[in-house]
Amino acid sequence: MKVLLAMSGGVDSSMCVKLLKDAGHEVQGCYMQLHDKPNYHEKNIKNVKMVGEFFGIKTHILDLREQFKKEIYDLFVDSYKAGITPNPCAHCNRLIKFGALWEFGQSLGCERIATGHYARIENGLLKSAKDTSKDQSYFLSNVAATMLPRIIFPLGEWLKTDVKKLAASHPEIANLATQNESSEICFVENSYIDVLDKHFNTLMPGIVKDSSGKAIGTHEGYARYTIGQRKGFRVDGAHEAHFVKSIDSANNEIIVSKRDELACYSFSTANFNNFTDKNEFDCFVKIRYRSTPLECSICQNERGGVNVELKSPAFGVAKGQLACFYDENERVLASGFIA
Repeated sequence: MKVLLAMSGGVDSSMCVKLLKDAGHEVQGCYMQLHDKPNYHEKNIKNVKMVGEFFGIKTHILDLREQFKKEIYDLFVDSYKAGITPNPCAHCNRLIKFGALWEFGQSLGCERIATGHYARIENGLLKSAKDTSKDQSYFLSNVAATMLPRIIFPLGEWLKTDVKKLAASHPEIANLATQNESSEICFVENSYIDVLDKHFNTLMPGIVKDSSGKAIGTHEGYARYTIGQRKGFRVDGAHEAHFVKSIDSANNEIIVSKRDELACYSFSTANFNNFTDKNEFDCFVKIRYRSTPLECSICQNERGGVNVELKSPAFGVAKGQLACFYDENERVLASGFIA
């Protein structure tokens, strides 16, 4: 089978070349240029070409910077400007990695697309990876359901430590096993604030209010805060920790509360990316990548999203973040961006 592999220059996607070839696939690799971050692409492209030559596969460089800026980067900036906490990786996986890249693969005559994500596909559903410490099913849950039959995740049953050992066993590319890896947003160098400051002034001192609307302190600028954050602002006379409960971007205000006021038993999503044939079911939900799955019931609403009722409270539910719905076997049933 002819497969297009997304290659980043890192150890994970590089070892996927070997795994796919060992499985009998005809493999081509592709590195995507997504942004203009200085000194980012050169080393990665060098690695991709090195791995391609070592394993004897053709590699491509695909310039997607214009589409990435329009659909991912600008959304990132505009979301923070509106007081919303975005999830750019979830959007990128749907629109770029399993969107634009798949279209490129089709132009090459490829039948499948593969990536170095740690995730599995089981019985037609996305499932968490064997290596739970590296699992990326949450970020993949916004991918279109129609794409799942076309995707291969070679690392789904692998542990990261074993992937590094595999790379180290090949002296010609062993350096991949020890190079530094980034788990941050690809276009962010140090802090997301540095990115935002290129587009608007985030340093705008403003008022901190409590849930009743009373002014109780000051902050440095609303875009510098996310829901659930407990530092970086001042609350006059406070003896207990306070957390950001909501953000009023129009008035440059943040509303804070003690932790118990953050408890949320219900919320809705703006969309319903459904991998099943049901529009309501009981399941587990994660509201952030590393959050603990919570039991819930969901039902599709008339606005195209779902209403979520939680059996136990969630803390720090933030607009713009992805809610990922799992079954008891860690298979992804659906997802939606929190509204």
